[in-house]
Amino acid sequence: MSTKLTSSELASLWTSYMNDSMSNCILKYFLKHIEDEEIRPIVQFAYDLTTTHKKQLTTIFEMEEIPIPTSFTLENDVNLNAPRLFTDIFKLTYINHMAKVGLLAYSSYIAMSARKDVRNYFLTGLQEASELYDRSSDVSLSKGIFVRAPYMAYPQTTEFINSKKYLNGYSLFHKQRPLNAIEISHLFMNVQTNIIGHKLTIGFAQTSPRRDVQNWLFRGAEIAKKHVEVFAKTLLDNNIQAPASSDAGITNSTVPPFSDRLILFHMDLLSGAGIGNYATGAAASQRTDLFVEYERMSLEIAKYAKDGAELMIDHGWLEQPPGTLNKQQLARTKDTE
Repeated sequence: MSTKLTSSELASLWTSYMNDSMSNCILKYFLKHIEDEEIRPIVQFAYDLTTTHKKQLTTIFEMEEIPIPTSFTLENDVNLNAPRLFTDIFKLTYINHMAKVGLLAYSSYIAMSARKDVRNYFLTGLQEASELYDRSSDVSLSKGIFVRAPYMAYPQTTEFINSKKYLNGYSLFHKQRPLNAIEISHLFMNVQTNIIGHKLTIGFAQTSPRRDVQNWLFRGAEIAKKHVEVFAKTLLDNNIQAPASSDAGITNSTVPPFSDRLILFHMDLLSGAGIGNYATGAAASQRTDLFVEYERMSLEIAKYAKDGAELMIDHGWLEQPPGTLNKQQLARTKDTE
């Protein structure tokens, strides 16, 4: 008999199934409306991966006699007949971004897994996410839409920090030091991710039929826009151009392609990824003002994500992850038998 799954392995597999089922719906809709023949193979490859992952995960759940998550389905959560909502270029950018999210997720799942078959599954997933990122990056570069991080002059010597002022952020008496390469890379990346988040929330709000969901999405769009402005200003103050934003990725369609349940789940997923990005950026930044900004904005996103989860609960849409048994409830149930 094989060793049972640990709590971390079960959590990783359950989360992967939820994410793949969501992505499967989105990518199927993307495929229905794709026109660019250079981008189509990327969307098809991403869709095929999610389809295969769902089958493999289903096999694991059945083998372990674990209920398969309700998750998201093509029948209940996507309207393939809805008009095009996003342009092909945005689809490519979105897939490239989600591949990066997958790289981080699979790395953490591998680190939390002990069983050989589970590790092998996530190791393969990591390789596939790497290939998806590589392929989508190649096409983005060929089309001239891959946004490169800023260039900077190569250092001529190695140096050591000789003053604690290097860590200063806000000061009435000292000018802030220029950003270093590590700080620039995180600021630039967080501008890009918030631009994508802003477009998604606008597109989803544009098609959602529910006012409370629309309001939550528009609030998310404002948060993303505000965070872009904060990060961009920090870069511009150091004479570094931030990535440009536009609404070119969204059409004028108001017909819902996705269920509100899928939309809320997706945006909560991206909110969680954003908090992780901010935590990494804060830990890597040596200027205290950057650390403070990351912490402040992380709290804002956490509050937004919590409100989104509460909205899902209000509508009965939030699927509960596997959890431990409530011992007190179990004891009371036994006493009434």
